[in-house]
Amino acid sequence: MPESAYHHGDLKATLLRAAAGQVASEGVDSISLRALAQRAGVSHAAPAHHFGNRQGLLTELAIEGYGLLAAELRSAAGDFREMAVAYTRFARRCPGHFDVMFRRDLLAVDDPRLIAAREGSTAELRNGVGELHVPAADDPVVQLAAWSLVHGFATLWHEGALVGSELGGADPEELTRRMIAAVGHLGERP
Repeated sequence: MPESAYHHGDLKATLLRAAAGQVASEGVDSISLRALAQRAGVSHAAPAHHFGNRQGLLTELAIEGYGLLAAELRSAAGDFREMAVAYTRFARRCPGHFDVMFRRDLLAVDDPRLIAAREGSTAELRNGVGELHVPAADDPVVQLAAWSLVHGFATLWHEGALVGSELGGADPEELTRRMIAAVGHLGERP
């Protein structure tokens, strides 16, 4: 076993950082506990000790991701446009987390910590929708529409679907602001 395995201050955090980096650079299919141990320079048993199995690792990565997303959304509280930008920023800053958070097929979806983390970030987004001051902002359909818009754009950008498209732009955060402003005007009459 590499000597560095004994010098980690917080092995679990180190393993999650390594997993997020690997997912971001090589995709979620590249993740295995053995490869993660090698990447982190620890014994092959260390990831299993902390996460149990691959699903446990990815669930923990999603839990961490939802917490990071909630914090990013809270930093922009009070302005839905800036919350949308924060969502896009999160997808760009944390691509490894973003790639696994919404993949129910990879996660232990009944894990109470995952449910609580997901509900926490959803509550932040729901609060942001309330800032829109539109009729029925507390209507789940309005909240779903707002989340779909923001998540859809972040996913399109993240997956590279806008590269070379006239719909894309150089700055996804500014494009997010413009998109949210434009959507706010869709129902207006000239």
